[in-house]
Amino acid sequence: MDRITKEQRSRNMSRIRGKNTKPEMIVRRYLFSRGLRYRLHAKLPGKPDIVMKQRRVAIFINGCFWHGHNGCKYFRWPQTRTEYWREKIGGNIKRDLRNYTALQDAGWRVLVVWECDIKQNRESVLNNFYSDITQGGE
Repeated sequence: MDRITKEQRSRNMSRIRGKNTKPEMIVRRYLFSRGLRYRLHAKLPGKPDIVMKQRRVAIFINGCFWHGHNGCKYFRWPQTRTEYWREKIGGNIKRDLRNYTALQDAGWRVLVVWECDIKQNRESVLNNFYSDITQGGE
């Protein structure tokens, strides 16, 4: 049984955005501060959140719930309408894998940053992420 009313749930869900999320903004500010320039939401498979064409890097910043981050404390299967959510999130996971594969087959490096990693140890995750981006050279 849901703890809040249908109207409250609808209001909460309507406020969830797919672009310019807090984790995305954190990563974008960090990359910009380190001198990296990028494009947003390019028309590539999966519409990566951040694209660096010269480096051929596509970056996805995934929310743990919406992308089914297995083993994460921020991801739990909902207790109501479980069949709907398993289908919805399972479809998201399959679509993500198809998009990652399509990009890799086209010669792109795909990097994924999870919401929980940014929340738990932002500094080290972002530094490691920067190293992953720049390892391909200028």
